[in-house]
Amino acid sequence: MPEAYIYDAVRTPRGRGKPDGALHEVSTLGLATTALRAIADRNNLATETIDDVVLGCVDPVGEAGGDIARAAALAADYGIRVPGVQINRFCASGLDAVNFAAAQVMSGQHDLVVGGGVESMSRVGIGASGGAWPMDPAIAVKSYFMPQGVSADLIATKYGFSRDDVDAYAVESQKRAGAAWGEGRFARSVVPVRDVNELILLDRDEHMRPETTMQSLGSLKASFAEMGEMGGFDAVAVYAHPDVERVNHVHHAGNSSGIVDGAAAVLVGSKEAGDRAGLKPRARIRAFANIGSEPALMLTGPVDVTKKVLARAGMEIGDIDLFEVNEAFAAVVLRYLQAFGLDPAKVNPNGGAIALGHPLGATGAMILGAAIDELERSGQSTALVTLCIGAGMGTATIIERV
Repeated sequence: MPEAYIYDAVRTPRGRGKPDGALHEVSTLGLATTALRAIADRNNLATETIDDVVLGCVDPVGEAGGDIARAAALAADYGIRVPGVQINRFCASGLDAVNFAAAQVMSGQHDLVVGGGVESMSRVGIGASGGAWPMDPAIAVKSYFMPQGVSADLIATKYGFSRDDVDAYAVESQKRAGAAWGEGRFARSVVPVRDVNELILLDRDEHMRPETTMQSLGSLKASFAEMGEMGGFDAVAVYAHPDVERVNHVHHAGNSSGIVDGAAAVLVGSKEAGDRAGLKPRARIRAFANIGSEPALMLTGPVDVTKKVLARAGMEIGDIDLFEVNEAFAAVVLRYLQAFGLDPAKVNPNGGAIALGHPLGATGAMILGAAIDELERSGQSTALVTLCIGAGMGTATIIERV
C-alpha cells in the first residue's frame, strides 16, 4: 500500500469571530482561497497535478454552502480539472479532511491531494446548519442531548476537576500561546489574510489573552449553569450518569475554546508524486482512526480513539513524543491527561483553542500543522493529533517526522 506523506501545512491567523473581528469582512470563500493559494504558491505547484481538494466545514450554509472546496479551488486559480468536496464531522472535520486525502493516496487512487478546512464563525453563526440531533426528539432523547458546555461540566464533575483546575489549565494555555508567538514558532505556517488591495488584514492570532490570570478568570460567571439548571439539561446529565448527584458548572468563556474565523490547507501525496514535483516530505501519516463515544459525556472521544489508533499503528502511548488535543473545553484535555497519565508538557506545548480559538471546520488541520512545526522545532519524531466531536465521537491521526 502506498504511504501518504505531508509536504506542507499552512493556515490563516485566527480572527475573533465577531462583527468587529479583523476577518469579519472576509467571506468563507476568501478564507479558504487564501489557504489554498498559499499552499500552491509556496510549493510552486502545477495545480493541475492536484487530484482533489477536501475541506471540512461544520456549518456549510449560506456563503459557506454548496461545495465550498470546489468553489475555493476555482477561486484560488487551481486547474479547472481539480475537483473538490466538503465534509462534516463537526469539530474534527479539518483533521478528517486530511485523513480523507491520505486515504485517497494510500489507496493508490490519487497522487496529490489538498486537505484542510474553513469556518467563518463571525459570518455564519455556529449551529446555522441546524440538524436532527438537537432538534428531533427521536434522536435527542435517546442520545441524552445536551449543549456541549453542559457535557464539559459533566466531565469535570465526574472526573473530579474543580473550577481552579480548569482555570489553571486555561491560564497555562494562554501563556504557552503567547510564548509561542513571541518566539516565532508559528512563523512557518501562518499566512496573512489580505484585502482586495493586498493590504494585510490580519497576520497574527487575534483571540489570545496572554495576560490572563487566575484572578481575571475567577471573576467570570459559569456559562452553562443557567441552561443546565433552568433548561433541564442537568437533569438529563444526572439521568445518564446517576453516579453524579449534581453537575458542578465550572466552564466559562475563559476556559473554553474561542469562537474565531480561519482556514487551513495541508498538502498530502505519495512519495512518487512528491519527487515529480520536487517536494521534500515533512511528515508521514502512520495511522488514523475514528470512533463513536458515549453521547452524554460526548467529549471523551479523544481517549477512546487514541486507544484505537495506537492499536492500529502497533504503538503504545509511550511511543508518542507530542500530543495535540483540541481544547474545546479545559476538562477535555484534563481528562485526556488523567486517562493516560501524561506529562502536561507533552500536550499542546504551544497553547490551544482556549487561547487561539477554534474555527470549527479548520481546527483539525491547524493543529496537525502545529504538530509538524513543533516536531521539527524540537527534533522529536512522533505526534498524535486528536479532537473531541459533537454527538460523541473522536478522531485521531499519528504522524512521524521525516
